Amino acid sequence: MGEIHVHEFMSLDGVIDAPTWTFDYGFDPKMGEAIGAVTARSRGILLGRVTYEMFEPAWSTRTVEEDPGAPFFNDTTKYVVSGTLEDPTWRNSEVVGAYDPAAIQRLKDELDGDLYVSGSITLVRALLEDGLVDGLHLFVYPLTRGAGPRLFTEDAAPKTFSRSAVEAYDNGVLYVAYRPET
Repeated sequence: MGEIHVHEFMSLDGVIDAPTWTFDYGFDPKMGEAIGAVTARSRGILLGRVTYEMFEPAWSTRTVEEDPGAPFFNDTTKYVVSGTLEDPTWRNSEVVGAYDPAAIQRLKDELDGDLYVSGSITLVRALLEDGLVDGLHLFVYPLTRGAGPRLFTEDAAPKTFSRSAVEAYDNGVLYVAYRPET
């Protein structure tokens, strides 16, 4: 049985949207190591439709020479949660249909390894609400965004988490990993 591990870039005030605002901070190589540790044990990528449509043009033509993460994103099976996407064009992509927690649980149970989720805020919120997330991997940037989508909405049910890792990078970013408490 696999686990679901969520990776997000977020501002200090909790905003997680298209992370173009992260570019000013650069990408510390140690951040890549932390992400690589999560993806190394992942045998599938779970994405919502919007993130899938953003990732496909960004990753589908990248090579390992351009980005060491390219083989993971291109060669790993992408499971897209969508009730509208019918014919994905990015290789190794499968549409699992509209969000159904039982279908996601079956996928976790059947996969020999973990599922990696990045972005996909609507999907992540649903997974968290249904208790399907096994790890949150948050890269917190030292700026505030004000308005924008947040990981937890104001009406989200209270939850508690245990810290499983923390690391500070030279670019000011903090990596904090949490596991939900049961």
